[in-house]
Amino acid sequence: MNDNTGMPLLGDRFPSIEVQTTQGMISLPDAFSGRWFVLFSHPADFTPVCTTEFVAFQKRYEQFKALSCELIGLSVDQVFAHIKWEEWIKEKLDVDIQFPIIADTGKVAETLGLIHPGKGTNTVRAVFVVDPNGKIRTILYYPQELGRNMDEVVRIVKGLQISDNNGVAMPANWPENEMVGDHVIIPPASDVKTAKERLEKAKAGEYECFDWWLCHKRLESE
Repeated sequence: MNDNTGMPLLGDRFPSIEVQTTQGMISLPDAFSGRWFVLFSHPADFTPVCTTEFVAFQKRYEQFKALSCELIGLSVDQVFAHIKWEEWIKEKLDVDIQFPIIADTGKVAETLGLIHPGKGTNTVRAVFVVDPNGKIRTILYYPQELGRNMDEVVRIVKGLQISDNNGVAMPANWPENEMVGDHVIIPPASDVKTAKERLEKAKAGEYECFDWWLCHKRLESE
């Protein structure tokens, strides 16, 4: 992790933290070693937007698990509040929250930079996407008044996994990009030889290129 006292940065190892959750004590990131995980914070239990978010995350939980990705929530609330909130969601909305929720005393929020004084004293809506090696790959911050798009979080995990496995990049709005559709981007050439090879591969039909620095291809089925 970086030496600064602020929030961790992309590429840092997720801080080692022992946390109390609705499913018992968990050591992060080691509890999810070998798997991806998404840690997301919410301002408080029994609040309208947070409730819609938890339902949305749960309804996509199987999609995350299919990507070998776990979910873990967090807020500065006591564990009994989390449990009662889960019970309310089950009773009133018929949704069973199956992932753990961290009952934070404020230590985790401080470590991860989740309290932004300009937006109140509660945790902001943060998302940390962490890879199987415990490295932070994506960090998102939302204000309290804006609920998250969970399909985007699923897209992030899926896109990062494809990038890692294939050495490619994802275009804007992938897999529905306005220029290349569902194709993936070939990383730009870093020397003259590779640039020429790119154009040759384009002629051979392996790539499609707008120019030597902007090539794309259809992703082969994994």
